[in-house]
Amino acid sequence: MRVSSPQVVVITGASAGIARATAQVFGARGAHVGLIARGQAGLDGAAKDVDNAGGRALAIPTDVADYDQLDAAATQVEDTFGPIDVWINIAFTSVFAPFHEIKPEEFRRVTEVSYLGFVYGTMVALSRMRPRDRGTIVQCGSALGGRSIPLQSAYCGAKHAINGFTESLRTELMNDGSNIHVTLAQMPAVNTPQFSWVLSRLPNHPQPVPPIYQPEVAARGIVFAADHPQRKQYWVGASTVGTLFGQKLAPALLNRYLARTGYSSQQTGEKVGPDRPNNLWEPVDGVGGHDHGAHGDFDNKAHAHAPQLWFSHHAHLVSTATAAAAGATGLAAATTRWHRR
Repeated sequence: MRVSSPQVVVITGASAGIARATAQVFGARGAHVGLIARGQAGLDGAAKDVDNAGGRALAIPTDVADYDQLDAAATQVEDTFGPIDVWINIAFTSVFAPFHEIKPEEFRRVTEVSYLGFVYGTMVALSRMRPRDRGTIVQCGSALGGRSIPLQSAYCGAKHAINGFTESLRTELMNDGSNIHVTLAQMPAVNTPQFSWVLSRLPNHPQPVPPIYQPEVAARGIVFAADHPQRKQYWVGASTVGTLFGQKLAPALLNRYLARTGYSSQQTGEKVGPDRPNNLWEPVDGVGGHDHGAHGDFDNKAHAHAPQLWFSHHAHLVSTATAAAAGATGLAAATTRWHRR
């Protein structure tokens, strides 16, 4: 991270949710932030957030599923602010429905935004970072990229693909001896506006699977990953840790558990109509110019803090303490055996 001039950061999906909260954090650090999303009202709101926090913002309406649009946006950012230091891929969309109720064009659209949008963003960033041999790319992943759940097959598939793509890219950069870093921040369930505008064929209002965290928690995880990109990934939230470890230890048990609870845990008791507005094809703030902000409808259920973040950010201290404790235990046991002999 350069100290001689403001950091230049690009964030996709910046009109709402995690990306919106992340932009606010970088703004408070005085960064120059390129904001990429489709919805103009949300982009305008995000730009005000960054400017009010002390940074400088450039809002660029862009569909991340279109490589040419992303490439043009990156050029605009560098023409305005200078070389991009950090590129953060967050933009996504989804469909809440059983797989057999999702249309082929809908599944394709989710994949284009939520997976290829990350691929294109990474391509655009690397095309500028490679000649300079510096820069950081952060992929906003999800616990659902390691453990899929029902009703979100397209989104889960995209998140799994991001993990595989990023791992492959990382090995290529290592082979090249590159000074460019790429890392993942794996997210828990977050209180974002997506649950109010996602395309849903569920009878009730969609909700994140509890426990739910506020977007500021996710933003702190992403910013830390951007500042310390040498690690291949970070886990945000205790539920992410539990989910990913659970998948390693007892995947069959999780299958049965999710088959039993996965439908009810992703819906509130509120009925919704099949014709409610959704953002799959067009931004929902296009009509009436409504800015949805960073938070969704679940403030009363969401946690503003995640103690697990400290452990994730200080993994070396935790490992040292664990090793020391194990050594002390082994020494005590050995001493006891010696005295007994």
